[in-house]
Amino acid sequence: MRRPAGAWQARISIDRTDAASTDHLERVLRPESAREVPRTRARIVRSGRKQLAIDVDCEDAGALRAGMNAFLGWIDLALRSEQVGRSALLARTSVQRRTEEQG
Repeated sequence: MRRPAGAWQARISIDRTDAASTDHLERVLRPESAREVPRTRARIVRSGRKQLAIDVDCEDAGALRAGMNAFLGWIDLALRSEQVGRSALLARTSVQRRTEEQG
């Protein structure tokens, strides 16, 4: 027995520590939600200042797996990039302070 179109659904929920990080993640993921992923539709939902959800609606189990893998990969990339950016900013700030203290 085959499920009707759109019967395969999943939600990815993300809780961030601050609203700015959530805003950034939403801006990064929104274009991905508009991408053409075969047999898959995705919608980003802001469920609070620090919460984001991605609803994935698919025609079949294979499309659901592919859609979830794609979004989980994009989320991972966005969060790791944010972490690298923050680390670089902290390192630069630390070097600037030491330079000012020595100079």
